[in-house]
Amino acid sequence: MKKLLVSSCLLGIPCRYDGRSKPVPLPKELTDNFELIPVCPEVMGGLPTPRPPAEIVLRSAGAIKVVNSEGVDVTGNYLAGARKALEIAKANGCSCALLKEKSPSCSGGQVYDGTFSRTLTDGDGVTAALLKSNSIKVFGESEIKKLLAEL
Repeated sequence: MKKLLVSSCLLGIPCRYDGRSKPVPLPKELTDNFELIPVCPEVMGGLPTPRPPAEIVLRSAGAIKVVNSEGVDVTGNYLAGARKALEIAKANGCSCALLKEKSPSCSGGQVYDGTFSRTLTDGDGVTAALLKSNSIKVFGESEIKKLLAEL
């Protein structure tokens, strides 16, 4: 059976910055065809739950900076969590991941712009970018049908 890396919060695990989860109903076709491998890169990177929200404030020429709403640089935590998620994906032979949209870790396409004004901009979260650069396809929770087409 194929294995699918999944954001833990999408599976109902309360690990988000606000101490909650964001469970999504997973179609039987998905759960019948994949073993789900839960990950929360932020927690795996050493951040507590709950925690202040964070956003990517700088992304240029291979550099990235993630800061929380209190002004604390949490880039190291995000990078460490991303590396651990990649290790888990590789160890389990995951070729795809289902990750939380809009997350500074997991989003594969749009993230908040670093101003803490809830403004979205194009870009990938830290973990999603690392997974993609290692040939792991990243899907958000609104793209489950697209993920199923990969079966």
